[in-house]
Amino acid sequence: MAVVRDLRVLLRLRDFRRLLAVRLLSQLSDGVFQVALATYVVFSPEKQTSAGSIASAMAVLLLPYSLLGPFTGVLLDRWRRRQVLLYCNLLRAVLSCGTALLILLHVPDWLFYLSALSVTAVNRFVLAGLSAALPRVVDAERLVMANALSPTAGTLAATAGGGFAFVVHLFLPEGAGANAVTVALGALLYLCAGLASLTMGRDLLGPDTSLIQPRLGAALASTVRGLGAGVRHLRQRRRAMRAMTAMTAMRFCYGALTVMLLMLCRYAWSDPDDTDAGLALLGLAVGLSAAGFFVAAVVTPWATARLGTAGWIIGCSAGAAVLLPPLGLPFATAPMLAAAFFLGVATQGAKIATDTVVQSETDDGYRGRIFSIYDVAFNTAFVGAAGFAALVLPSDGRSPVLVLFLALVYAGAALGMARRRG
Repeated sequence: MAVVRDLRVLLRLRDFRRLLAVRLLSQLSDGVFQVALATYVVFSPEKQTSAGSIASAMAVLLLPYSLLGPFTGVLLDRWRRRQVLLYCNLLRAVLSCGTALLILLHVPDWLFYLSALSVTAVNRFVLAGLSAALPRVVDAERLVMANALSPTAGTLAATAGGGFAFVVHLFLPEGAGANAVTVALGALLYLCAGLASLTMGRDLLGPDTSLIQPRLGAALASTVRGLGAGVRHLRQRRRAMRAMTAMTAMRFCYGALTVMLLMLCRYAWSDPDDTDAGLALLGLAVGLSAAGFFVAAVVTPWATARLGTAGWIIGCSAGAAVLLPPLGLPFATAPMLAAAFFLGVATQGAKIATDTVVQSETDDGYRGRIFSIYDVAFNTAFVGAAGFAALVLPSDGRSPVLVLFLALVYAGAALGMARRRG
């Protein structure tokens, strides 16, 4: 296979192997920590989970990516990136240990969320630093290949970490101790990621200290002005704007349905006192959704070649609108799990097509800023959807009104793309 051949070529590069090891360990840790957080919020026997608490957890996981993302580059161009990877991973290990201790002490939720938020906020610097460092360990000819394979490997590592956390949690006695142990496991992996960065030279990953950097305040102000220029540029690129709008609407639907699924796993499909049963159902749903993402990655190149990127986005959103009511309204386990798979295909298929549209329709000088705006819209829509779902969902997660409303949003995204196509 071409992917295996490309990966074999890259792995011959010593510094790439070392940077990839840091990425894999870092994102493996992220997967463990995120599942540990979700388990504590949703499946703790001593907690009566609400949609509002799930929305709060999603905000903790995603908002740091959105709010800090555009500004991390300013600091990563001033600090040694090897040191960023080292100290940020060590800091996350310490903060994760603190989070595990807070779980054992049964502190108020706001204090737990503050601790968890600090871990996920630091993560933004690690992921951005890994991306910024890649050109320092791979030559120009192989950079596109490395950009395709390295983040994909990281995503697979995060998925594996989440699956590992699910398995570990299922074999531990229910309660705060199991949640704390899982978080502590994530802390150990963060420590390993930090130590792995020491295999690289202090200055290997840059930045080039010979370049004159603007003052920090000027650099931050320039970032804000640059984002404004990116918004104006995006308004002039109607195809990219329409695709991003449709994708943001689909992301909103996916976020609201995620909260519904969590509530159904906890209260409707299993005994609320048997948290392991609910957790196993959630793990199955996450696995099916991930399988849908994989299928989308395989199918989308073929589909866009025949339908075009706009046509594929229309097909994904229209398909979701058609499938959601019959699969979702029974609120039964098997149809909803099928929906997790098909909506995974639709959401990721539209995301791949949207990324392609944005990359091809925007000028290179604005592309980084456009993707920063895209990232903010993408994650904010997910968090906003979680908050919206928290307002309308009943305690067991069954809401026909929400299912029908989201089907209409999917249909609106398809119609909006179709009406302005061309």
